[in-house]
Amino acid sequence: MATATATATATACFLSPPATRAPKFTCSSTLATQPDSAKKRLLSLIADQDRGLRTQRDPAALSSIVAAIDAVAALGRGAVTTGPSLSATWRLLWTTEKEQLYIIENARWFGTAAGDVLQVIDVEKKALNNVITFPPDGVFFVRSGIEIASPQRVNFRFENVYLDDEIRVAKDIRGDYLIVERAPYDWKE
Repeated sequence: MATATATATATACFLSPPATRAPKFTCSSTLATQPDSAKKRLLSLIADQDRGLRTQRDPAALSSIVAAIDAVAALGRGAVTTGPSLSATWRLLWTTEKEQLYIIENARWFGTAAGDVLQVIDVEKKALNNVITFPPDGVFFVRSGIEIASPQRVNFRFENVYLDDEIRVAKDIRGDYLIVERAPYDWKE
């Protein structure tokens, strides 16, 4: 499901100081594609955050990312984010979920590194599987069920605040955030 692209024009007008006889108004306008720019800003802010590991130690970065999430969520307000397009293999880009970050950060203790971190959702089967891969062939897997509660709420203790053809942004009841992208492959058990 793609969100509609809206265009907004921002106009700013300024009154010049009264040093001249007649006050002057100066106006400028900027044309911006809100969903694209808000999404690009969010993705730019998380790009160097090592899936959220660096953000844990940087309150300013976290604050900026949460503000960008709020901006994207405002654009997704009212959109259905729990329909069939939610069914996909989603790959982690960034999170504040401590359990996932702990496993990612400490995979080296098991002589490996974390590979892709996935959420595999099947709305029709009411299934959600959390998967952390450990190349070459290790996997941490948690099988769960979901229930669609409303056009934006999934009962697995998270709420999708934004969904398009490329990314999904979710917030859970603990206040943790998750930003995932559609993986270029389908993960199967």
